[in-house]
Amino acid sequence: MRIIALLILIIPGLLGVYGIKLLRDSFFLKTSVPFSWIESVAAASMLQGTFGLLIAMGGIGFVAGYIFNRDKKTGKVPRIDS
Repeated sequence: MRIIALLILIIPGLLGVYGIKLLRDSFFLKTSVPFSWIESVAAASMLQGTFGLLIAMGGIGFVAGYIFNRDKKTGKVPRIDS
């Protein structure tokens, strides 16, 4: 059971790392394999940067949400009553 939980955290983490890699490559105008079919380097970098940003935000957000919910269950996060 713990291995499945570990895989559930590792896969979005790896996606976040890949998204950061795509962002870095688009900053230096270096296109990766899925975006190399686009003729214009600027357009490929823009598309690659946008895709990398979405993947990075999704992966990091998933891991952060998991940690937040786990800490909320154990009582480490103070409750805010409005």
